[in-house]
Amino acid sequence: MAAENSSVTEFILAGLTEKAGLQIPLFLLFLGFYMVTVVGNLGLIMLIGLNSHLHTPMYFFLFNLSLIDFCYSTTITPKMLKSFVSKQNIILHSACMTQLFFFAFFVISESFILSAMAYDRYVAICKPLVYTVTMSPQVCLFLLLSVYVMGFSGAMAHTGSIASLNFCANNLVNHFMCDIFPLLELSCNSSYVNELVVFVVVSIGIGMPIVTIFISYALILISILHIPSTEGRAKAFSTCGSHIIVVSLFFGSGAFMYLRPPSVLPLEQGKVSSLFYTIVVPMLNPLIYSLRNKDVKIALRKTLGRKIFS
Repeated sequence: MAAENSSVTEFILAGLTEKAGLQIPLFLLFLGFYMVTVVGNLGLIMLIGLNSHLHTPMYFFLFNLSLIDFCYSTTITPKMLKSFVSKQNIILHSACMTQLFFFAFFVISESFILSAMAYDRYVAICKPLVYTVTMSPQVCLFLLLSVYVMGFSGAMAHTGSIASLNFCANNLVNHFMCDIFPLLELSCNSSYVNELVVFVVVSIGIGMPIVTIFISYALILISILHIPSTEGRAKAFSTCGSHIIVVSLFFGSGAFMYLRPPSVLPLEQGKVSSLFYTIVVPMLNPLIYSLRNKDVKIALRKTLGRKIFS
């Protein structure tokens, strides 16, 4: 086994499809998605950084969400684009483990930053009088540090579990990235323990944030229903609307992919599910938050105005 394992120093990523006629159209489509993701997220980061009235807890977390989305997409998409235009998309074993680590780090960090944003909205709507004290800069930094610690811990657990496996003969990864289940399928010594690690880490990485978000929004809903004016209720709902859309897209596709045994969902269908939370969600996040957010629109007009006049 050891001798066979030592020969597997690289993997071949199968990509999204083998149909030759779809390669160039898909390349152009996902290149467009990636450009929108980069421009949207970096634009939102710059906008929040340049406008002092956006230096609030809500936009502090949105700044970090955009940073995570940009890095997250950059970890996956360029290598995926290569699979559409090259005969064999080869990735070294070490590079594959690196991609897996950063993929896991950013996806877990994103789930926890979304839960921190839900908690921020809960405090803003349900406890407005103590919002400034409750969401002080120290509290925000502590929450952010917790987000990245959870992301790092989960990524280390996933990567350590996969890196300990032996890969015997077949090195064709049936995916467009180094994901957990396709690598488990290739291994000649993966076990129930490896699958259990995935289930436990994903349950914590998705389960804890979902519970936090569910409780936050249940309390927010109760609070909104007690607001006497229709205008007040509409304003409170609009504050949460963008976040609820993002949360539904991200957690829905993530849970569909990981919270089930690998045998239940064929990997081909898993690839399509993966597209949502690796490619589509990072692209949609800045669009959803900017198009539905009055403060961001005002900041954009001010910033563009300053640039034009200067």
